[in-house]
Amino acid sequence: MSDAIDLTGDGGVIKTIVRKSKIDAVAPTEDLPLVDVHYEGTLADTGEVFDSTHEDNSIFSFELGTGNVIKAWDIAVKTMKVGEIAKITCKPEYAYGSAGSPPDIPSDATLVFEVELVACRPRKGSTAGSVSEERARLEELKKQREMAAAAKEEEKKKREEAKAAAAARVQAKLEAKKAQGKGKGRAK
Repeated sequence: MSDAIDLTGDGGVIKTIVRKSKIDAVAPTEDLPLVDVHYEGTLADTGEVFDSTHEDNSIFSFELGTGNVIKAWDIAVKTMKVGEIAKITCKPEYAYGSAGSPPDIPSDATLVFEVELVACRPRKGSTAGSVSEERARLEELKKQREMAAAAKEEEKKKREEAKAAAAARVQAKLEAKKAQGKGKGRAK
């Protein structure tokens, strides 16, 4: 884990990189302002999770700089690269503050988000090639996840079949010994 970086200069938004991106990874830009993220939000005081995309493996998409998310996200996510995971700690004035937080989050709460930048995309109507390429890339990622899950399931099935076969062999040996023992008794 890397050192904490004060992105606002007043301690309002602190970013700590949990996992670095690859060196050649893409970052959000004017041309790629739409971002897809996985995240988990917790209350700094209690560690209680109040929101997450991990439970349903969904992706949250938004456009940077439009005010559609809390200020801390606009500030921190634009400093990230695809594949990076960062812990973003934000003081209330960079989170929901007095503007009105969701009912389960106190307005004076410091929030901690673990955010993974999954993709950066152009706005709709931008170069069609790059949009379709990104869609194809996301589909490929989805296929890879599904294939990994299927392989895991297949491996589990094989283990269960191997256990059942081993149990059947043990049972057969026990029955063979019983039968062998009965036969010896009659021969005497």
